[in-house]
Amino acid sequence: MKVKITRNAAKQLTTIMEQEEEKDLKLRVYITHAHGDHAHYGLALDNPTEEDEVVSTDKEIDVIVKKDEPLLDGIIIDYLFLPQEGFVITNPSKGNTGDH
Repeated sequence: MKVKITRNAAKQLTTIMEQEEEKDLKLRVYITHAHGDHAHYGLALDNPTEEDEVVSTDKEIDVIVKKDEPLLDGIIIDYLFLPQEGFVITNPSKGNTGDH
């Protein structure tokens, strides 16, 4: 599984994770809704289970994803300031560029 976190997202995530009391929690990316060949994603802080895979990123943030879920392989976590501030998760390897 591959997961990429942009520099903007890493800054925001690091700030959030440093404020968390439970320091062992990792970032989880999950599918909130899947249709056709793409999905909508959510973020949470969580602990991995036996159904998960923990993916290390080049931003020193480990990400939990569900094992063998093809729509999670190749995701990019970004943080945008415009047009609306917030996290954006896309999967260009599956044709999901965030445009809907």
